[in-house]
Amino acid sequence: MKLTDTCIRCLLSRVQLECSLAGALPDLTRQVMSECDQILKDLGNSELLHPQIASCIHRHACRRVGHADPFCALKAEGNRQALDVCRKKRAGLVSFRDRVLSSVIANTFDYGVHEHTVSSDFASFFDREFLKGLAVDDTDQILSMAERVVYLTDNCGEIVFDRLVVEFLKARGSRITLAVRDAPILNDATLDDARALKLDRIVDRLTTTGGGAEIGLDLYKMPADLMDAIENCTIIIAKGMANYESLSMCKDLPPIAYLMSVKCQPVADDVGLPVGSKIAMLRR
Repeated sequence: MKLTDTCIRCLLSRVQLECSLAGALPDLTRQVMSECDQILKDLGNSELLHPQIASCIHRHACRRVGHADPFCALKAEGNRQALDVCRKKRAGLVSFRDRVLSSVIANTFDYGVHEHTVSSDFASFFDREFLKGLAVDDTDQILSMAERVVYLTDNCGEIVFDRLVVEFLKARGSRITLAVRDAPILNDATLDDARALKLDRIVDRLTTTGGGAEIGLDLYKMPADLMDAIENCTIIIAKGMANYESLSMCKDLPPIAYLMSVKCQPVADDVGLPVGSKIAMLRR
């Protein structure tokens, strides 16, 4: 997906949050905001996709404030809340659909979207959203195609419930390549987060999306092992909006299952559903 005016406002609000989390003083925050605004003007009419431009913005902001991982405390808190809810709920998450829905609900652990608020009471939020179910439910088709899976993760917190999906697929004989972010960016999951949850002991291959601090998946920056897995998989499971924005315009890829909560109007317009919709949508 391409950048819109709404995306620009969202990105700049995210930069302001990064500055705050890093403890930047007001003068530095203003300077960084101005610099990022100029970068957006320079790149706004380029051929780059939204996640590629956003990655440039966040790398610049983190360099300027001198903090490689401003979201580290929020990531730890997201994992803590998710683990607490997961322990209480996992026995009741029996079907593939149940586990997919739980991981889509946890996709709301996203501090980078303007006008989207992460619930302070994830347990109550989980119960309410679970009752609503999926607005698009292609889970039966997704499961039927899950022989060789490339699973692209998104946020911390969410990755706790991704593990439930992965465990279900492995029990059915799926071969899974799991890809996390190559370096810290926003509150996205990295190798450290995956290993802390022992996902490296469950999946067949644990790798990264490549490119260092990069949102979504840049097909030109992914490592050789992920490229090989994509070329030979039967389905890609892509979590979250950044992966959707990275891949939805691409051709010549295997079937993609987009599992996400729709948290902004541009993505809502693109998928044709209201903001807040929870989807497990297969696109061939």
